[in-house]
Amino acid sequence: MGFFVMIRVRDVSMGLMFLCVSALWVLPIEGAGRESFSRNSSSSSLPSSVNVGALFTYDSFIGRAAKLAFMVAIDDVNADQSILRGTKLNIVFQDANCSGFVGTMGALQLMENKVVAAIGPQSSGIGHIISHVANELHVPLLSFAATDPTLSSLQYPYFLRTTQNDYFQMNAIADFVSYFRWREVVAIFVDDEYGRNGISVLGDVLAKKRAKILYKAAFTPGADNSSISDLLASVNLMESRIFVVHVNPDSGLNIYSVAKSLGMMGSGYVWITTDWLLTALDSMEPLDPKAMDLLQGVVAFRHYTPESDNKKLFKARWKNLRSKESLKSDDGFNSYALYAYDSVWLVAHALDVFFSQGNTVTFSNDPNLRNTNDSNIKLSKLNIFNEGERFLQVILEMNYTGLTGQIEFNSEKNRINPAYDILNIKSTGPQRVGYWSNHTGFSVVPPETLYSKPSNTSAKNQRLNEIIWPGEVIKPPRGWVFPDNGKPLKIGVPNRVSYKNYASKDKNPLGVKGYCIDIFEAAVQLLPYPVPRTYILYGDGKKNPSYDNLISEVAENSFDAAVGDVTIITNRTKFVDFTQPFIESGLVVVAPVKGAKSSPWSFLKPFTIEMWAVTGALFLFVGAVIWILEHRFNEEFRGPPRRQIITVFWFSFSTMFFSHRENTVSTLGRFVLLVWLFVVLIINSSYTASLTSILTVQQLTSRIEGMDTLIASNEPIGVQDGTFAWKYLVNELNIAPSRIIPLKDEEEYLSALQRGPRDGGVAAIVDELPYIKALLSNSNCKFRTVGQEFTRTGWGFAFQRDSPLAVDMSTAILQLAEEGKLEKIRKKWLTYDHECTMQISDTENYQISVQSFWGLFLICGIVWFIALTLFCWKVFWQYQRLRPEESDGVRARSEEAGSSRGKSLRTVSFKDLIKVVDKREAEIKEMLKEKSSKKLKAGQR
Repeated sequence: MGFFVMIRVRDVSMGLMFLCVSALWVLPIEGAGRESFSRNSSSSSLPSSVNVGALFTYDSFIGRAAKLAFMVAIDDVNADQSILRGTKLNIVFQDANCSGFVGTMGALQLMENKVVAAIGPQSSGIGHIISHVANELHVPLLSFAATDPTLSSLQYPYFLRTTQNDYFQMNAIADFVSYFRWREVVAIFVDDEYGRNGISVLGDVLAKKRAKILYKAAFTPGADNSSISDLLASVNLMESRIFVVHVNPDSGLNIYSVAKSLGMMGSGYVWITTDWLLTALDSMEPLDPKAMDLLQGVVAFRHYTPESDNKKLFKARWKNLRSKESLKSDDGFNSYALYAYDSVWLVAHALDVFFSQGNTVTFSNDPNLRNTNDSNIKLSKLNIFNEGERFLQVILEMNYTGLTGQIEFNSEKNRINPAYDILNIKSTGPQRVGYWSNHTGFSVVPPETLYSKPSNTSAKNQRLNEIIWPGEVIKPPRGWVFPDNGKPLKIGVPNRVSYKNYASKDKNPLGVKGYCIDIFEAAVQLLPYPVPRTYILYGDGKKNPSYDNLISEVAENSFDAAVGDVTIITNRTKFVDFTQPFIESGLVVVAPVKGAKSSPWSFLKPFTIEMWAVTGALFLFVGAVIWILEHRFNEEFRGPPRRQIITVFWFSFSTMFFSHRENTVSTLGRFVLLVWLFVVLIINSSYTASLTSILTVQQLTSRIEGMDTLIASNEPIGVQDGTFAWKYLVNELNIAPSRIIPLKDEEEYLSALQRGPRDGGVAAIVDELPYIKALLSNSNCKFRTVGQEFTRTGWGFAFQRDSPLAVDMSTAILQLAEEGKLEKIRKKWLTYDHECTMQISDTENYQISVQSFWGLFLICGIVWFIALTLFCWKVFWQYQRLRPEESDGVRARSEEAGSSRGKSLRTVSFKDLIKVVDKREAEIKEMLKEKSSKKLKAGQR
């Protein structure tokens, strides 16, 4: 172990000379002092005093605030009789002088004093070194300022931080970047454990939100202004204008003074800082107006500590003590004073619980250590804390409320409920614009008010107040510009040999021309910033290039973008970002067609078979309904059965031509006929229109009915060379590659279709819709598309992954569409001499089905039902009136009769009802009149 410690010390002397170190050591002393402790002694009584040693840099923002906090905490603990009864806390200070080497030596010297816990260090770098010593000696190590996320690793089981882990702060910054939809940031950080490891975590969490660190700009601890100026000048040449600054508070302000001189604090820039900036500003009393002017628009994060009466009282006592001991303007109060205060109380509470459980403090020699006669460091005096593991467990189980909020640790030894203030630096000072917590994300109310509610970090739940950005701009900056290194965008353009009106080589200043080029240029003109660009032809000009290879060149940074007739398909979106489609596309099938022969049965085609059947049934049914309603009134609907059947058929079908000679007499019959004639009028008009269309429109047929026909056959299929159609047919539709024939240009298309599969041609061609429109026009409409479009996609411009240009260009394309400029460009390039009907006409498209008339038929049926119901009700009422009345004696005899006689009576009644139905209406009325007169005479007698 002695050799190990010497190696670590030498490492410190070489690499940690500029670390600011702070450590607070708890030293139990019994009786006269440490000499009374034997190597393996134990005591059943509490120690009379506990020494607290403090190792930190006096001359630092954190150190000056922490020193006074330690003094206040020691006084409060000793004054509280309810804790550590009879045991007094003493404090001893030692200055690390901002030196890693000096701090490490001081820490080892303090370890000789049988410490049971250590509060510190201030520096993450020294924390890594001392954690190894704490592991060896089983001493819990509590840091109030070391925020490096890697210190929470399993490698350091005895390390525990009483402040927040930078892991959460980097998550807050990543959420802030995502909140404003920025995609790339530049990280500026100090190149030590604190800076490197924090930025590493930031890169990981940004990646989860589809953002990234474009460049990591590191500078050495203690770098001068010249080095910082060179660093900022280099990052200013990059496209991102989002800068995340993660440095030490004592030297970080120099960055902004240099940035101001380079013109990097104006409009368009975004500066985000971790908690170091507010630590520095909070320590300035009063605030320096020049510093506020320098930092205008910066967004800074700070550890959030809830407001409370105890916190206000502590700040008042702290400031009172400061006024007595210091006159400096930069040793004001900051949040680390609160964490230092709570750290002392955490140790005190833990010791109180530790002793109340009957535990004692004992030490033993470490067999791994030996004396080194040639060194002033007596390693043999470094003893193992036998109860260190138990004491660590007591600390981890603590749960109480301190000045910094709830002091409780999770399974990963981090403070629960991490939260941060978000402040916007203005000329008057920092102004809070919101809060961040891992429970709800961004909010404008204190996080502790939301802990009782369910966790909700959804995007729609995020809220921040208005931020004034650098240059006193209210609108959130775009976050990026084109690099100032003089390099224009390299845009790949497919060097086509066919369909050159979309994109092709030209002698104009751009070097290219075409439909796609004009749209791209028009969209660029709408952007609120200049886009330097140069077009580079892709392909040898002898055949169409592979568009998949072009997309790969963009993904591999050979091109910044691809402009042309590039189809947006799923596989390509995995590697690049596409803009909004500027034209619709999709695969269609083109095949030879021929004129269809005229059929002698064409007059039957306007209606489907179902429509003919339903129409015929309705004609017969309406004849039957009219006969029922007219039979009792109209002599033309009476007579022998044969005559009546003929009348029904004649009347039914004669209404088709409105030539029925029979007159309707009854009111219900006329109403039904009126509705039916309206239905017949609609049917006749629709039949005439459909038949006219079928006979006048040229009918074309093709033996290829669509993609399904091609899949089922074994005939060759033509595709355009270089497009995605080949892969789609092979990979998605499982068509044999041997059947697919690549075709270079339109001449090969037309030749292959005309020859057909028997003469070495193709049965059909599968290509995208925009190409097919041009092909059909140039072929004088000899071919047509068959079947339906079986993929739906579009053409767009491809950019590198996460390029902000893709979003801005999409907005510009939508604006072009809304203003009608897309249509003007289309007419300029894609207007053809012969506009062809795309698909062949199918007679089925002109056929009328029942679906088109079911509503009309339903209305007709309802009318018929109502008329028949009224007719039946009237007949039944007349039948009841005509039935002979029975006397009481007859009614009694009827009740005594058997069931067989009852059945015969019901049969007689039904026959009587039919007779009533068959009688003329005039006869029924006469019978009712006679029966009424008889009843009247009988009543008079």
